Amino acid sequence: QVRLVQSGGGLVQAGGSLRLSCAASGSRFSINDWTWYRQAPGEQRELVADITNTGSVNYADSVKGRFTISRDNARDTLFLQMDNLKPEDTAVYYCRAEAKVHALSPKYDRTLEVWGQGTRVTVSS
Repeated sequence: QVRLVQSGGGLVQAGGSLRLSCAASGSRFSINDWTWYRQAPGEQRELVADITNTGSVNYADSVKGRFTISRDNARDTLFLQMDNLKPEDTAVYYCRAEAKVHALSPKYDRTLEVWGQGTRVTVSS
């Protein structure tokens, strides 16, 4: 009942910037926490940054000071501003949402984990 669609990404030179977006759609839902992950070729998926519904943020050490996670609650959209990109940032980036689907009665509300389709970011040296 909740779908995430990612946009942004692409090819950029080292030192450049990119902005990723992740828009949620569906009916009768709200987003609790958002997370960006990435997976480089041959590597495990790793957490990049997350943001709670109160706005608290957390970053991987490798991206601190270069990436900024933000959310637009009115549009149910997540962003990742990536500046000063490095070749080691090359990966497929995924957004993830903890979504609450609201039933007519709150006691039937459900929490879902929803993933975006992934978007490729390539940073050339």
